[in-house]
Amino acid sequence: KAEETKEFKTAYVDTSKLLEEYTEAKDIQAKYKAKSEEMGGQLEAEINRFKSDASNFQKNAQEFGQNLAQKNGAELQKREQQLQYAQQAMVQQLQKESGTEMDSLVKGVKKFIKDYGKEKGYDYIYGTGEAVSILYSKDQYDITNEIVKKLNDKYTKGAKTEAAATETKPVVKEEEKK
Repeated sequence: KAEETKEFKTAYVDTSKLLEEYTEAKDIQAKYKAKSEEMGGQLEAEINRFKSDASNFQKNAQEFGQNLAQKNGAELQKREQQLQYAQQAMVQQLQKESGTEMDSLVKGVKKFIKDYGKEKGYDYIYGTGEAVSILYSKDQYDITNEIVKKLNDKYTKGAKTEAAATETKPVVKEEEKK
């Protein structure tokens, strides 16, 4: 009795490459880089003011007298600690926000690939990249570029639709209606 062998339709996606080339992922990274630079710039200004105040304090410490020097020194230490806390809080906030957006993006990409696999009749679509689950595959099974193109097309189309929906309409003033 001859055993039947079933052919499976398989493919794989390089997830690292996909995230590098997917426009929405690039947009999220750019958004948080800009946000980090903006928030960091504000904090940097405060840090520079603190450094200037600390430098002035050290130069003038002997003139203040013991009690005033201790009081000002304690205030400077408190400000330094507050700046450190603010810096930590900013980093944590940005990591949390960007992490949430990237998690949402990854869920969407997984759903897209699942739907794509069903539509194209694949039995398996594997993932390679950071978390490798394939040790070898022929290049012909690599559908990364196809998935990236379709995701980018879908994202671009969605962005254009969103932009069209939010275009400003002329405002009609009450007196013009009469």
